[in-house]
Amino acid sequence: MSDLSSMNREIKKRQLRRQIISSNTREEDSEEVVRNAHNRVRRRRMIIFLVLLILAGAGAGGFFYYMRNYQYTSFETAWQIDINEGSLVGYESFGSNVLKYTKDGASYMDNRGKSIWTESYEMKTPITAVQGDYAAIADKQGNSIYICNVDGKQGQATTVLPISKIAISGTGIVAAVLEDSASSYITFFRKDGSALDITVKSRISGDGYPLDISLSEDATQLMCSYVYLLNGEMKNRVVFYDFSEIGKNVPNRLVGGFDDPFQETVVPRVTYMGSPYSCAFSGNGLTFFSSKNLASPELLAQVPIEENIETVFYSQDYAAVIVKTVSGEHPNRLEVYKKDGTHVLSKEFTYEYTGADIDGDLIILYNEDSCEIFNTAGVQKLYAAFDYPISRIRQGRFPNTLVVTGPQQMREIKLH
Repeated sequence: MSDLSSMNREIKKRQLRRQIISSNTREEDSEEVVRNAHNRVRRRRMIIFLVLLILAGAGAGGFFYYMRNYQYTSFETAWQIDINEGSLVGYESFGSNVLKYTKDGASYMDNRGKSIWTESYEMKTPITAVQGDYAAIADKQGNSIYICNVDGKQGQATTVLPISKIAISGTGIVAAVLEDSASSYITFFRKDGSALDITVKSRISGDGYPLDISLSEDATQLMCSYVYLLNGEMKNRVVFYDFSEIGKNVPNRLVGGFDDPFQETVVPRVTYMGSPYSCAFSGNGLTFFSSKNLASPELLAQVPIEENIETVFYSQDYAAVIVKTVSGEHPNRLEVYKKDGTHVLSKEFTYEYTGADIDGDLIILYNEDSCEIFNTAGVQKLYAAFDYPISRIRQGRFPNTLVVTGPQQMREIKLH
């Protein structure tokens, strides 16, 4: 009897074990089904995402190609305002808008032609310097400098000696070249017009005469082109001064000087570009520098130009020259370089221009009643003739708009 009971118990145990194993197997199979389904959903979503990403990339690439190569053939006026400024001197790109300056005052105008602020003054020959959101307006051979930002006038500086040149930093610091009969003085002013205790003096008979100056964005460095006489011959040098803590340890704060590249030429224009780059424009070509090492600026590249350079112009990202060609059907050639000296574009053209600018990736050539515009890929984006006089052209609010400013009118045109 006991043997029978034991047998029954064993049978029940085996049945129970089979039920447990079968239940575990079903649970594992269910979990595997769920995992497989989840993985299929994930793979499907990943495939959809990759397809959408490829389509978006192709669409963006197609749009970029279209915008780069599309040529506008006509335009219409989106808005216009009358200016009628009898004493207008010019316009400068300032902040994200336009600075209009005259002999009687200056106005900061937005991209719809409305005046954000106006400052009155009286100057015989106003000259300007702009960097970022700051601008300086000075009376050449006079004694006053007005310092403004996009919110309006920040200060006014007064000098004892007459002003010949000015430069401004992106922080509102102003450098001015002052002259007397024997020497030149580069003096500095804060944005409120108060003088800084910094002066760079040069004797015209010895050190030379400063042809041009430029301040770095943060005002810690000054770039200057000096012309001087050596054994009866005119020579040129480009020098760098540092006014940070680094410059305190260097005599006269002079951290770099370059004579050899400019022995046979003159450098009438120097400029800081996007940090840490700068460029010197000479009669023989362009010379690019880097101030990555503030204590020792480096010459990056020399670009020789054999033909006569007619025009130089630049932005934070590009430096450009226009030369007269010596042969061929096109009398002009445009050469464009990146701020590190890399060549971007060589373009011959016949258009008779009086002014040239770079705005973004657009090279804008213009005269009193027309314009021809290229992009940095060399594609002609627009040729347009106007029935009104123009002084300056810049990009508008949208990719297919331009702001055209003149002595009588300012208008935005929409391109088609």
